[in-house]
Amino acid sequence: MPSHKNIHTPQQLLSAGLIDQADLPKIEQVYQHYAIGIPPTIQKQITSAGDVIAQQVVPSAQELLRTPQEATDPIGDERFSPLPGIVHRYKDRALLKPIHICPLYCRFCFRREKVGPNHGLLTDDELDNALEWIASHSDISEIILTGGDPLMLSFRRLKMILERLEALPHITTIRIHTRVPIAMPETITPSLLEYLKNYPKALWVGIHINHAAEMGAEACQAIKKLAQCGLPLFGQTVLLNGINNSAAALETLFKTMVANRIKPYYLHQLDHAPGTQHFHVPISEGLALLKQLRGKVTGLAWPTYVLDIPGGYGKVPLGPNYITHQPCHETNASPFLEITDPQGKPHTIPL
Repeated sequence: MPSHKNIHTPQQLLSAGLIDQADLPKIEQVYQHYAIGIPPTIQKQITSAGDVIAQQVVPSAQELLRTPQEATDPIGDERFSPLPGIVHRYKDRALLKPIHICPLYCRFCFRREKVGPNHGLLTDDELDNALEWIASHSDISEIILTGGDPLMLSFRRLKMILERLEALPHITTIRIHTRVPIAMPETITPSLLEYLKNYPKALWVGIHINHAAEMGAEACQAIKKLAQCGLPLFGQTVLLNGINNSAAALETLFKTMVANRIKPYYLHQLDHAPGTQHFHVPISEGLALLKQLRGKVTGLAWPTYVLDIPGGYGKVPLGPNYITHQPCHETNASPFLEITDPQGKPHTIPL
């Protein structure tokens, strides 16, 4: 039975029937390294101990395993962090991470070494320094609020941050990356909605969803409220073994997103964080899955499949390539492309 309280410890997992007594010693070991957090809304969506939601949020002994390619900072945030709370990888935009607490702790998270109750908030001085740094970099036009989860901030603190960003002429666009509408929809309060609705700058909300089963009635209601404020919503999904690595699961997820006014934006190849190998899906399989979806989902439901190159070298698209023959300009023949359609039939297209 779901609890009315967050689950934060292995013993609470055991009491909720989400792990077996025999699993407890190993889960205690995992807990020494990585936070646990499963709020009531997510608990209600779990139908069995091994379902597609439980696999994402209930710790496993497999998290104690390590592979050579795994790294504590798999996408190289640290090398692009000039001061606490800032990551500046691309010239025109920067991440602002004011909080390192999440509504739930995903077992595959690429920042799993950096998030959890023990990591808390930026101090007032650290936050002020981060905002001053943004103010001094006029080539930055977009700020991505992430963390942790920025919607876990108090309304007062979130409002202060947004007001400071609003006052900077060179900041035109702000993104909020969040799992809150799915995990803690009660946090989407009328006062928050009213403020976001009237925010004068372009404000986008990115919602992390990996499976349609996460989108229960409460989550969809919170998403609807955000959409009714006129906020553009986009979805981020991680390709995960045993959870969404089938064409049927992805098709249902992306169509459900669109039906709830969320544009699927990125399908992420899993980052190699420690203890996450059991979630890994080979890139070749991801490409094959997208090919299976072509023609089955509207373009509105089509995300960009991306890889964050390990070490901090940025994201690159991995989308399936239908070109099987590149043009040759070394002869007098008219250049052409040979393209294979989603059914495997070749087509010659003149350039």
